[in-house]
Amino acid sequence: MDAFHLADLLAAAADDDGLYYEFLRHDAMSLGVYRLPAGSDDPQEPHDEDEVYVILDGRATLEVADEATPVAAGSVVYVEHGVDHRFVDVEEDLVTLVVFAPAESQGDQA
Repeated sequence: MDAFHLADLLAAAADDDGLYYEFLRHDAMSLGVYRLPAGSDDPQEPHDEDEVYVILDGRATLEVADEATPVAAGSVVYVEHGVDHRFVDVEEDLVTLVVFAPAESQGDQA
């Protein structure tokens, strides 16, 4: 069993220099925290894995292919592998829990 406390994960992610902080990896899935400061650009490229975003804090719009949806704390969004997506109009510092299935490729960043 692996167990985590959200406050500890957020503190570790805040101490990390990158946008994405991975905290769990198994063959079938990986999990991480993705952070984007207000006003920033999201550098994501499509992933080879399916992905679920659970928005923990902040506000933005998530563009997925030709659709856009506003997201805020409590939003949950599924993105199919290979589909172009990114957060835009990051109005408030965005903090998301990211689930990749299967585990994210080593070369990708959320």
